[in-house]
Amino acid sequence: MNPDDPRISTSARQVQPFLAMEIFERSQELERQGIDIVHLEVGEPDFSVPACVDRAISKAVEGGHTHYTHSLGRYDLREEIASYYRRRYQVNIDPGRVLVTGGTSGALVLLMALLLEPGDEILLPNPGYACYDNFVLTFHGKPTGYEVPASTGFRYDPELIGKLVNKRSKGILINSPSNPTAAVQDHNTLEQIAALGVPVISDEIYHGLEYGGAEARAVSMLEVTDDCFVVDGFSKRHAMTGLRVGWLVAPEDLVAPLQRLQQNLFVCASSLAQTAAIAALREGEEALTAMTEQYKRRREVLYNGLLELGFPIPCKPMGAYYIFARADHLDGDSLRLAKRILEEAHVGVAPGIDFGSRAEGWLRFSFANDLESINEALLRLKKWLPRSEG
Repeated sequence: MNPDDPRISTSARQVQPFLAMEIFERSQELERQGIDIVHLEVGEPDFSVPACVDRAISKAVEGGHTHYTHSLGRYDLREEIASYYRRRYQVNIDPGRVLVTGGTSGALVLLMALLLEPGDEILLPNPGYACYDNFVLTFHGKPTGYEVPASTGFRYDPELIGKLVNKRSKGILINSPSNPTAAVQDHNTLEQIAALGVPVISDEIYHGLEYGGAEARAVSMLEVTDDCFVVDGFSKRHAMTGLRVGWLVAPEDLVAPLQRLQQNLFVCASSLAQTAAIAALREGEEALTAMTEQYKRRREVLYNGLLELGFPIPCKPMGAYYIFARADHLDGDSLRLAKRILEEAHVGVAPGIDFGSRAEGWLRFSFANDLESINEALLRLKKWLPRSEG
């Protein structure tokens, strides 16, 4: 891209590549050349959608239910989402506060459009999801990272966050369970963040993928305060990534401006995906439980295998399906290292620098792949590591 091209806006020029996807796309090129690649780089479940979702989509297509819906989303889906909060968190929310979106990405686009004037800040975790900065930049905002220290098991530090708050702070974004660290924040931490007086945006897309029993259950920000924005969806725990459906829960008085943005930017979420979402909430619990049990087994194999290979891991993942490991003993440039591992060991991993300056020198390994593939990746890495120092 020519940085001086007058057709490209300043905000578009600031948006950086999504490096995990670049590794994935290069891996696809290698596969087209006949090279077998083990994929641990992308945060996408390897499972098919639950059978109930498959049936619901087929029935909707056969019945011709493929037209626009209400801009807020089908009311019966919003009722099911409200029921989900009562069931899982014992929180009562009015379905009128729910806006069905094109995935959590669509929800974040609406929120940035709602909250930001040029130069306003959103406080973001560092390390944190690679695309958060770019959502802010696209809407002419300033992404300001708050450190999430490895030394504390990647726990958020409300005092540290509070020191960054200023009159231009329009939101504090949190993500628990986290991508890439897989840490889960406790209720007290969320209470302290809510008390900072800045709207909290809670990305809860990995809720339902936790390991460690009831005591490890992720807390929803809605259990702490009503004065927050919560985004969630079906991509991760229901393996519905390509269907692009999620939701946003907002304070009641901000639903109308968000609805206007939705009407103009997106019209509505996919009607077929909304049908699938209803089926997932009503009938998908058994499939979710089965997937989570498999993730637990995969977590153990990949975690122990990486430790045996000499990768320092500050804490065992508590949620999501990632292991975040130090790799600066191999190369302080994580992108260069990830490219070498792909080209030489034929294993795809995500470079730490994709997730913020505090993540340089780290690698993210995804266990959203089957055990056979994970064991093969560990074997390839074991063979490659002695050569990596040559």
